[in-house]
Amino acid sequence: MSGSRKLARRAFLLEGAATGALLVATSRGSALPVPRRRPNIVLVLLDDFGIGDAQIYNPWSAIPTPNIDRLAAQGMRFADMHASSAVCTPSRYSILNGRYCWRSRLKSGVLDGSGTDLIEEGRLTLPGLLQKAGYRTAGIGKWHLGLGSGEATDYGKPLRPGPIDHGFDSYFGIPSSLDFPPYLYFENDHVVEAPSGHTEGSKEPRGVFWRAGGIAPHFRMEEVVPTLTARAVDYVKVAKRDKPFFLYFPLPSPHTPWVPLPEYKGTSNAGDYGDYVVETDAMIGRLLDAIDARPDGDDTIVIVTSDNGADWKPEDAARFAHRANADWRGEKADAWEAGHRIPFVIRWPGHIAPGTVSRETGSLTDIMATVAGALDLSLPDDAAEDSFNLLPALQQTGHAPIRPNIVDHSLEGMFTIREGNWKLVLGLGSGGFSAPKSVAPAAGGPKGQLYDLDADPREERNLYDAHPEIVARLSATLTELQQSGRSHPRRGI
Repeated sequence: MSGSRKLARRAFLLEGAATGALLVATSRGSALPVPRRRPNIVLVLLDDFGIGDAQIYNPWSAIPTPNIDRLAAQGMRFADMHASSAVCTPSRYSILNGRYCWRSRLKSGVLDGSGTDLIEEGRLTLPGLLQKAGYRTAGIGKWHLGLGSGEATDYGKPLRPGPIDHGFDSYFGIPSSLDFPPYLYFENDHVVEAPSGHTEGSKEPRGVFWRAGGIAPHFRMEEVVPTLTARAVDYVKVAKRDKPFFLYFPLPSPHTPWVPLPEYKGTSNAGDYGDYVVETDAMIGRLLDAIDARPDGDDTIVIVTSDNGADWKPEDAARFAHRANADWRGEKADAWEAGHRIPFVIRWPGHIAPGTVSRETGSLTDIMATVAGALDLSLPDDAAEDSFNLLPALQQTGHAPIRPNIVDHSLEGMFTIREGNWKLVLGLGSGGFSAPKSVAPAAGGPKGQLYDLDADPREERNLYDAHPEIVARLSATLTELQQSGRSHPRRGI
């Protein structure tokens, strides 16, 4: 790579590392108008989609993503957005609850296909908030927050508690990741077709992976993404206009297994993974076309984001000239930036200036408070405890940093806390998939990791021992957050 291109790539990386003021603004200082009719809301959650996959984030991406790119051109993208965890179940909990998942019974890791309902009874969720505000609420896609009660899900019984107990009027999808059995569709509280068959699973080639287990007779891995998309498009097309609707559309791609349809084979320069991303982007395009065809299409908030970083390993980067996590260190599951720094694109015509970029530090936990703020809805004190309203960033008004700090954790439960440019990792190693996963502290050496992300976005210079006062301050703040049960100041009920 030429010296000028290296400098360009570093400048692009630093775009997301810097903190403070907004990058691009075409309109400033005006308050977001209260809509005459509350807007429809469509939240698309991708699975293991990296910040370097979309060309709007990474000009050197080997994968064409025209639909995500056009959405960003029509709205705003965030350069410093984070999942609340580097793996999927905790992130999904945080999105729907506005709360860090480590406050639930799941302290680390993910649920498998037998995991039971993770959302606490009586907790106000994002769809529940919107349901109370007069919205129709639907979910279509990967759930992965547990179904039923007890020690393990009984798929022969009603799947309660489940999505329809947590604010969804309807739900159609798959129980968990597309590589966890049982492989089946469920609708509301029942299985569509019982997993009476068995699959031996797959391990080859790289990425075409799923575990052995029960499977419904007509379930086909490669048909899941288009099947879910068809349901989502149909929902948007037929949704009545007497009420606004909320559609939660968590696609299971490009998570393993990488199974693109034949028409997408060879459409990228990043192998099966890249082709699966192309298919995923095309499905987003179908949904956007359906939204744009509605008379109220312009009065629709559309969000596209990811649950964590990409599962893009060093051997993948050696094989293909593609960096799914851009130049951030690590990959999915890690405490390092690539594990949880994610794309986040939002469009709301007439309310968010097109083609804008925000450097505001945000978390997927913030979706709930931001939606409430945009709709002028109040949140009770016992809901969305870790959710901050990012509306000032969307409005492009001059404002102080919205979040005082942000917390993430790895697959193994290794915590990170970030304040401004300083990031503390409570441990050595990645805490996830990247080697070394964990490192025992050497005698007299650092016990954790401290990075200045402004000066060192690649997390290559550990300053833990050089700044004990910052380590102490961030450690105390994290302890306070863990003990207080909330990040957001009490709102009052």
